[in-house]
Amino acid sequence: MAETGASPSSPPPLASSPLFRAEHFVWLTARVLEQRLFAHHFLNGGADPVETALDAYRNEDGGYGHALEPDLRGPVSQPLHTARALRVLDSVGRCGGARVERVCRYLTSVSTADGALPAVHPGQRGYPTAPFVPILDDPPSDLLATGPVVGLLHRNEVWHAWLFRATDFCWQRIESLRATHPYEAEAAVTFLDAVPDRPRAQAAAERLGRLVREQRLAALDPAGLESWPVAPGYAPGEHHFPHDFARTPNSLARAWFTDQEMNRSLDFLAGRQQQDGGWPVTWRQWAPGTALEARPMVTIEALRTLRAHGRAIG
Repeated sequence: MAETGASPSSPPPLASSPLFRAEHFVWLTARVLEQRLFAHHFLNGGADPVETALDAYRNEDGGYGHALEPDLRGPVSQPLHTARALRVLDSVGRCGGARVERVCRYLTSVSTADGALPAVHPGQRGYPTAPFVPILDDPPSDLLATGPVVGLLHRNEVWHAWLFRATDFCWQRIESLRATHPYEAEAAVTFLDAVPDRPRAQAAAERLGRLVREQRLAALDPAGLESWPVAPGYAPGEHHFPHDFARTPNSLARAWFTDQEMNRSLDFLAGRQQQDGGWPVTWRQWAPGTALEARPMVTIEALRTLRAHGRAIG
């Protein structure tokens, strides 16, 4: 019999519930890491198996590679892989200690001249990579890569010399934004939700929220998506919704949306569960394996978002 990783005292989810359907999907399709994450978040599984599974992606330089973020293939460490690793560690309460000290040393080694992170380090060249991810010899600093990493480290009260200049970069970039796109705005929210200067974060979030609404980056009426634009370079139908920005009720982004807008968004998210039990990948799919690996990640995040906002998942 296959081991589920759940505690013997964990009650099985109702057979017709979203959680039950998602569990079947995860056991059918997910990598070991997402199987362990699902067990931890929904079946009383422990954090140790998650850390063990994550270790398979860790390199000697302290960073993470091996397609942890599915759109970047190959063994080399990358900032986006490492950001994903920190999200995993944060979600299981293990974002600290010697492991994160090694991560910070890696971040220091790949930082740009202004102390922030590039989206993709040129070491990726030669390995399969999504066609929408440019590989440059001298890549610029990127808020999309830097914001979530800095935010997660602050959230876990990690203090390291790397954080000082990287934090300054995030403040400067967020406070000078005149135009943005949904993923960059999400990265900014992750930073603002955790950075210690709360009054400054509140003010920056209010300004960013106005920008998101003015540029119509969040589809506020899922029933009429044809009237909402898709950001340049995104896949057809790759819309973002209030729940993508405010993944928990405590996020600063929650104030950007009315209760009615948020409820419509959550209704839409709940309704996107597909017949096989998983949630869809909306960004551009360029290889069969990458979509298969990403869907369990998206499914776990959908369930966590619904639960955080008080929706019953089973």
